[in-house]
Amino acid sequence: MDIVRTPKKSVRRPLLIGGGVVALVAVTVALMRLDPAVPTVERAAVLVDTVERGDVVREVRGPGTLVPEHIRFITAQASARVERLNSESGRAVSGGDILLELSNPDLQIQTMQAEQQVRQAEIDLINLRTNLRTAILTQEGTVASTRTQWVSTTQEARAADSLVRLGLVPPFDATNRRAAAEEFTTRLRVEQERLALMKAAIDSQLAVQASRVVQLRAIADNQQARLRSLTVRAPDAGVLQELTLQLGQWVPEGTTLAKVVQPGQLKAVLRIPESQAKDVQLGQKASIDTRNGLIAGHVVRKDPSAQQGSVTVDVALDGALPAGAVPDLSIDGTIVIDRLTNVLHTGRPASSAATGNTSVFRLEGDGGTAVRVPVVLGRSSVNTIEILSGLSAGDRIIISDLSSYATAEKIRIR
Repeated sequence: MDIVRTPKKSVRRPLLIGGGVVALVAVTVALMRLDPAVPTVERAAVLVDTVERGDVVREVRGPGTLVPEHIRFITAQASARVERLNSESGRAVSGGDILLELSNPDLQIQTMQAEQQVRQAEIDLINLRTNLRTAILTQEGTVASTRTQWVSTTQEARAADSLVRLGLVPPFDATNRRAAAEEFTTRLRVEQERLALMKAAIDSQLAVQASRVVQLRAIADNQQARLRSLTVRAPDAGVLQELTLQLGQWVPEGTTLAKVVQPGQLKAVLRIPESQAKDVQLGQKASIDTRNGLIAGHVVRKDPSAQQGSVTVDVALDGALPAGAVPDLSIDGTIVIDRLTNVLHTGRPASSAATGNTSVFRLEGDGGTAVRVPVVLGRSSVNTIEILSGLSAGDRIIISDLSSYATAEKIRIR
């Protein structure tokens, strides 16, 4: 006969499970308390500079080109067709040399019509002067004739009055003689006033017609000048540039035909970043690198506005031009804007702002590690920046771009 036996409960399994949970919690807490892993940077990938105290020359730099100081553009004063080319780009020309010849038959016709209008206006002026003089002479004759009749009628009226008192002439006849004398007195006054008005108006009428002649003459002279401009001449001595026209090409009025420059008189036109151009002032010294030598200069002009992120600055060259310095040559220019005395400075960090608060990695000990420290940056130059606070003389910092470690407070340098 089998006997049913109840198995005994084991207490070891719950103890093992409880112990595992406690161990897992302990490990999790320990891991949470550990510091984040320190990223490692290769030493060859970083650029280190040392904070120093001393004088700093503040500079701004920008690219640019050499531009002639005197450029004379030659533009078409009338639409025309190119008939002949007497020169080409790159040639030295003298003032008055013929560069090219143009033609425009319509302009020739317009010039002849303008000259004809001038001649007609001059004829009209002569005729007007003759007619006005004739009218005045005629009026003077009328005044003289009227005066004679006035004298005659006045004397007859007086004689009639005398004869009336003697009874030799009827009163009716004497009255008619007095009326005739009064009529010619009025007519004489009217004719004299008409003569005075004609003499007063002659000058104004002649002046109007003369001004018309002058106006038409100016128009004709302008047409003549436009016609002469079809023979294009060099306005000054220099080197001819940008003459790219072809025979038979139609040139609209106002088109730039060419330009004459003086290659020995050049200036540098620099494009300074607008964030740095605020400190550029007239008269500041500059150095121009033509890649074949350095030329000293000074700032003579600064654009009042920025275009495409830069401000144009003109630099007059004080030194002699090196060999190979030609117009439109690409250059680099450096302008000295200030000199700082006895300040903390270092190389300009690549990823920092120009001024204000930022942070950099400072090397610790033998340089195996670097920690992030806050600093306040001051005035900057091309490659140097002033340290206002956060660092001391002798500190070594990383100035290369470490923006990929923006969240790291410490890095290891291997």
